[in-house]
Amino acid sequence: MAVESNLPSVLSHFDPADLFDTLSTGIVVLDAQLCAIYANVAAQDLLAFSLNQARGRPFGDFLQDTNGLNAILRRALDTGEGIADRELVIRPLGAPRDARILDVTITPLAGQITGTHLLLELADTTQRQRISRENDLLARLDGSRLMIRQLAHEIKNPLGGLRGAAQLLERELQEASLKEYTRVIIGEADRLTALVDSMAGPSRAPQKVHINVHEICEHVYHLLRAEARSAVAIERDYDPSLPDSMLDRHQTIQALLNVARNALQAVGDSGRITLRTRALSNVSIGPARHRLVACVEVEDNGPGVPDDLRSSIFYPLVTGRANGTGLGLAVAQELVTRNGGLIEFESEPKRTIFTLLLPLGES
Repeated sequence: MAVESNLPSVLSHFDPADLFDTLSTGIVVLDAQLCAIYANVAAQDLLAFSLNQARGRPFGDFLQDTNGLNAILRRALDTGEGIADRELVIRPLGAPRDARILDVTITPLAGQITGTHLLLELADTTQRQRISRENDLLARLDGSRLMIRQLAHEIKNPLGGLRGAAQLLERELQEASLKEYTRVIIGEADRLTALVDSMAGPSRAPQKVHINVHEICEHVYHLLRAEARSAVAIERDYDPSLPDSMLDRHQTIQALLNVARNALQAVGDSGRITLRTRALSNVSIGPARHRLVACVEVEDNGPGVPDDLRSSIFYPLVTGRANGTGLGLAVAQELVTRNGGLIEFESEPKRTIFTLLLPLGES
């Protein structure tokens, strides 16, 4: 009872603004002109502005892509009804590369100012959506991997029989000109077998050693530089603080090289590719949460990933190029997941980023 009786006097010492600043949910108050008159600390972090900047200015001025948010706010203001919108994508002008996925609740304030002010509650669901997307990707990759390995087994058996029959036929032939045809059959059977093996992914387990990610990046950089046209700029932006990690050197090089070559083909005869490394903390990859993760980005200014390929780009035989095999990204994803990591991407015209997340510490 003593605690209850003292509670009003305790709360009287707190400024409501200070209480709002302790919340992880963003709180914004807008006036009738949809100008911000208040924003707590969480809202300022989410939307990448300061209250001093925002006060008295239209809310939409701070957003690159409002995704219809202004229309929703105006409707709530006109009708006086509360509105909730889920998974709204917002790009703050202060951090244009960092799209936010927000659950937004809009409440017209009651009392004498009804219909003239709006209270916005902003819950950041970006991380939750990312984890859900990654789990869905990993589940689909597992199903695809099993199907491909079963299909590979069924294809390789008749290929082996075809190759053996061609070898036997070659021994019976006397004319060298006829043997050229059997060599074509044998060569094509070997080529198809290698293609099927690539689809099925690497057969050996990762041979992990202590290695610095930048050694891998530098190796890929020099290979890429040798293949690129003279008008293609390849830049490096490394975080020197990245510690060593336990990775399979050859598998990680192959994965990064596949992604980088994909970027090289995207820019064509001229463009820019950037190899970038950063350290991320407390990152979830599938079911595991890692204290520290190496983020290796390959950014290009090509045309971007076509919309119809975005959901299936890491599947084998999926390609947007007429002469592509559709195996590069599929094999890269397989190699990275074998090392406990994951490949993600975001794409728009003139800016595509493939990100390799590679664990650096204990999960």
